[in-house]
Order: sequence, then C-alpha cells, then structure tokens
Amino acid sequence: MVEGGENQQAAAAVEGEGGEKKELSKSQRKRLAKKIQKAKTRQLLGEENADVAPNAEVQQAAQEALEAINAADGTPAKKKKKKKNNRKKKKAPQGMVGEQTDPPTIPVADLYPSGVFPIAEEIPYHQDFNLHRETSAELREAERLIKDVYQDVRQAAEVHRQVRQHMRKKMVPGVKLIDMCEELENFSRTLIKENGLKAGIAFPTGCSLNHVAAHYTPNKGDNTVLGYDDVMKIDFGTQINGRIIDSAFTVSHNPKYDPLLEASREATNQGIKEAGIDVRLCDVGAAIQEVMESYEVELDGKTYPVKSIRNLTGHSIAPYQIHAGKSVPIVKGGEATKMEEGEFFAIETFGSTGKGYIHEDMECSHYMRDFDVQRVPLRMPKAKHLLGVIERNFGTLAFCRRFLDRIGEEKYLMALKNLCDSGIIVPYPPLVDVKESYVAQYERTILLRPTCKEVLSRGDDY
Repeated sequence: MVEGGENQQAAAAVEGEGGEKKELSKSQRKRLAKKIQKAKTRQLLGEENADVAPNAEVQQAAQEALEAINAADGTPAKKKKKKKNNRKKKKAPQGMVGEQTDPPTIPVADLYPSGVFPIAEEIPYHQDFNLHRETSAELREAERLIKDVYQDVRQAAEVHRQVRQHMRKKMVPGVKLIDMCEELENFSRTLIKENGLKAGIAFPTGCSLNHVAAHYTPNKGDNTVLGYDDVMKIDFGTQINGRIIDSAFTVSHNPKYDPLLEASREATNQGIKEAGIDVRLCDVGAAIQEVMESYEVELDGKTYPVKSIRNLTGHSIAPYQIHAGKSVPIVKGGEATKMEEGEFFAIETFGSTGKGYIHEDMECSHYMRDFDVQRVPLRMPKAKHLLGVIERNFGTLAFCRRFLDRIGEEKYLMALKNLCDSGIIVPYPPLVDVKESYVAQYERTILLRPTCKEVLSRGDDY
C-alpha cells in the first residue's frame, strides 16, 4: 500500500501535465524526496506519532524514491551525507603537530618537529628604568642570538606542564606516594626523551606532607599514603642540556585549606610581578611577605595567620646548577643584590600555619654532588665506584635513593655516607616546621629576557 502511493506521486511529479516527461531540478528532487519520507513516516507510525524519527525502513524507502526520480532524468543519486558533528574539536597549540595521548606517551619534541616550543607567558617590565626594553631593536636582536637556549628551556617547561596535567588526576586520597612519584618520573622520562645528562629529570619528585615544607620523597619501603586531610607539595623538575625547570604546586582535597594555598599562590604571583632586571632581591622579598601575611586560615575553629617561612628562599638557576648563588627571600630584609639580564630564577614561596621557621628532620632522601668541590681522595673502593655512577648518571643534578635503586645499585648506604662525609656529596634532609602545622608551596621558573619577563612554567593550572 505504501509503495503503490509512492509510485503514483513520483510518476505524477515526473510526467507533469499532459503526460509529457519533465526534468526535475536538483532542488526539486530533494524536496520531493522529503515529502515522500514524511508521507511514509505518517503511514508507518501513525499521525499521532508523526514527530517520532523515522526508522531505518522508512529512510531506505525515501532513498529508493530519490534514486527512482534521478533515474528518470539520468542523474546519478548522491550518497547521503553524514550528519555533522557540531562539537568543536580542540585545537592544538600553535606549532604543535597532532595531540598528546592519554596517558601521555609521545615525546614533546615529536609533537613540535619544528623545534619551536610554546611560550607560556610574557610580562612586560613595569619598572621605569626598564620601560625602554620592550621596543628596543637592539635588545630583540640580542634575544634572537640565543634562541636555542630559549627553546631548550621551553621544551622542558612543556614537558612539565603535560606531565603534571596528567598526574593531577592520580593525586587522590589513598594513593601510595612512592607509586605516584615513580609514575610521574616515568612520564617525565618519556616525554622529555631521556638522554643521559642531555635531557631528563632535574631532581627527585618532592611530595612533602603537612608540616614538611620540602625535600621529602619516599625511599624504598616507605608506604606512606595520601590522606584527605593532607596538604601535599609537589615539586619536580625537568631539564634539557642543563636548562632546568623548577616548579611546584600544592594539592589539598579538604577545602578548609584553600586560604592557605591561595596565600602562597598569590604571594608567588606577586614575586613574579616585582621581579625584573636591576631589581633588588630584598624588594621582591618584601612584596612577597606583604601579600602572604595578609591571609589567615581557620582550622577546626581556630584562626591561624599565614606566615612566610623566613629561612626558605627562591633562587637563581644556572646550567646543571639548581641553586646558582642568588637567593630570592620571601620576607623583607636580606640582600640588596640585584637581578640581572639573562638570569633564570625560581620564584617560590612557602606559607605556614606554624612558626614560619624550618629545620632539618626525618630520614634523608635527597642528595646532590657539590658543584664547586673538585676531586677528593677516596680510600673506600665502593665509594669510588658510587661516585663514578653518580657523575655519569646525575652529574651535579640532585638525585635520591630511588634513582640509585632504579639503575641497579645495591648496598650503597655506607659508600654514600662516606661521600657525604668527604664533602663531595651534600645530603638534603626534609625541611619541617612544627608538627601539626601546615605548609603550602607554589613555585615558577622565570627568565629575565632583555625585552620582557617570561614565566616559563606557567600553565592553565597555576
């Protein structure tokens, strides 16, 4: 019955008046096909259900009708177009080829085959004595001459961003810290295309909890688990050709700590804002403290002022040297030494609900070869062997016991102690405030370019 009615409609439309053949235009054929499809819908589903989408049988019948009409004037039927997906595709950053996988497995260098990596944030110098820099042709040329250095550190920064973006999803209550750190480090090694001292991890992953401010990472056998009420500082680094990205953030799941985290985050942003060529380090510290100590946090009915930890600082960074000599205080006072053109700085702040003063405590996990110490006579053969392993694998970059375990070293604690006692290797035990206090940390690496400040480790997260 449905098919007979359809043929009569098609014949009438094609033959026209007087029984003469009539060629239908493209638009006429489309309109006719839609009418036939609607008629079939009403007949198959009933008038009361005409708004229901036609099933596959109805759609097929309409397609056959269109083919019959096209055959009448010799025009081949076009295939039905696929329905467009109105969702916008996420555009890759400029210069990026393809998209990163989830979990990330593609080295960042492969995503940017041109060798040009993204600039996260550029900030003009606001000091009166630096205003000329933004438009100086001479200074722009100076930047062009060292563009390779900029690309190295931007690549390391992009690795840092992509790794932390993925790992944030894993930093949930119940995760074992040693598993989390090793997973983060493995992603870092993959995305940076680890290649000895030319590319890799800059220092161990810090995951300091609560009153521990810095320099804690689990040693083998440490089964510490992240809790809902913990305040965890994640501090990790990447490097290309010795150009280090040192950046940190704080993870907290209980919203009662939000003001503490905000205090440190905004104090770090203020430090970045104040930094600049020929700016005194003590002035940066004063600006940081003013913002930090304008906050307070209420914990279990008691209000605590947020304090800047006065014996922790940011620092300058040089090739293969995480602490290059200049310290950026986070309280007023301190050195009047000036920042200089071309320098890299880690602007980092620590806000505490405790005394605002740290000391060394707990089992040591971080170590680093002293950058300035030359060869020292060693009597213990095992110590000589271990020093060779450290120099080949880490150079003057920081390492931890887990890194030695990973490359197959065994029974090395006595030799490591001997190297520390001789002054070749420097231990960095965890730094803690008073117990039952909480510390938050935020840190970014910046570059004082001749024409502007570049916040290398800036991301959508912080």
